[in-house]
Amino acid sequence: MTRIYPHTIVAKFGGTSVADFDAMSRSATIVLADKDVRLVVLSASAGVTNLLVELSGGLETSVRQDKIDTLRTLQYNIISRLKQPEAIGQEIDRLLDNISHLAAMAVDSRSDALCDELVSHGELMSSLLFVEVLRERDVETQWFDARKVIRTNDTFGCAVPVISEIAERVEKHLRPRIAQSLVVTQGFIGSDAAGQTTTLGRGGSDYTASLLAEALQAARVDIWTDVAGIYTTDPRIVTQAKRIDTLSFSEASEMATFGAKVLHPATLLPAMRKNIPVFVGSSAQPHAGGTLVCRDTHEPPRYRALAVRRQQTLLKLSSVDTQPAHRFLAQMFGILSRHDVAMDLVTTSETSIAIILNSTGSTSGEADTLTTALLTELSSHCHVEIETGLALVSLIGNTLSQAPAVCKEVFAELENHSVRMICHGASSHNLCFLLPAECADSAVKTLHRNLLE
Repeated sequence: MTRIYPHTIVAKFGGTSVADFDAMSRSATIVLADKDVRLVVLSASAGVTNLLVELSGGLETSVRQDKIDTLRTLQYNIISRLKQPEAIGQEIDRLLDNISHLAAMAVDSRSDALCDELVSHGELMSSLLFVEVLRERDVETQWFDARKVIRTNDTFGCAVPVISEIAERVEKHLRPRIAQSLVVTQGFIGSDAAGQTTTLGRGGSDYTASLLAEALQAARVDIWTDVAGIYTTDPRIVTQAKRIDTLSFSEASEMATFGAKVLHPATLLPAMRKNIPVFVGSSAQPHAGGTLVCRDTHEPPRYRALAVRRQQTLLKLSSVDTQPAHRFLAQMFGILSRHDVAMDLVTTSETSIAIILNSTGSTSGEADTLTTALLTELSSHCHVEIETGLALVSLIGNTLSQAPAVCKEVFAELENHSVRMICHGASSHNLCFLLPAECADSAVKTLHRNLLE
């Protein structure tokens, strides 16, 4: 019998929430506690994606086999706890054999496309296993391949979704299934127009959940992870960090973009377009509460949170001739555009440009942005300096660009730190500055103590 669910909730579970059989069982209990949860989106089990990324790098035989054996053990630790493991064991074996084949191919012909095909197996395996956990509780559950509906371009490693096609495909292929039973699918993965597997970048399962919620016009997205909400900063850096019960879309989006790892940076864009609230909670402590992200909050504070983004590169380009500033800037941006360089934060002077390159989002690890071809072309037109080992610290808040004394309150606390670059004013929700990576935690602790406690 087909039922209509006007208040559909999309529930996404991260890697720690499906790390083993016990974690999957806790997550299954959360799903079954709310009849409005009709679509479940899963990450790969904790640690699996990292192993697959390593395999995509082309490892020598003994190391490669060791990592495949580790993957097999992780899967069979879950399978062994099922009441009827035989059928799903055969399916997991098939996927593990495919992983072995692709990992061997990577030795001779590594590519971003092959990497995406290989790492997609993490989500495929976790979702198949989670279906079995639910079925053992006598719950009618369907497994669904997200690649049928998440259409992207072919930028492997960090693909861009094609929103209009996703909406059409969800309506045709996914909505009818949700009306029939609970559906389990994968986050992070999609396919391009040629049917090749793509990925949305590290942490992209959150983004998948939000994209599907937008297409379904869902009532809410629930992100279940290993922390009970979003905090004023990373509690591993500042033990006094406090949970924020309610955040605006704008605040949460800035936090995600500038390093808060609880949400993928793009997660909130689809939710914002359809005004779909996003809840973030802990699957290990579902009754501990969490953070609700929504359009508006009551009396938002000037200073809301601090975020850190590591693995940053500073690229400085300086003019070597007397051409007008506007021509130099246009020339440099043209070169960077031709080489598909994603410019994150930029400051300029009459004769130079400083650009922060963020290398934390690609599936394959640090993005190989500064190619030989790019550096050769840049060097023929300007002086090039590259500085690595940096971290971006961001103060997130409200009306920061209009509020008096913000810079004084921030930088007076950082007099002993070497600030490499400052970005302020483009957004009213953040003030960002670049520091040597080893100084980032100290700066966050100081600012948190003086501005947020």
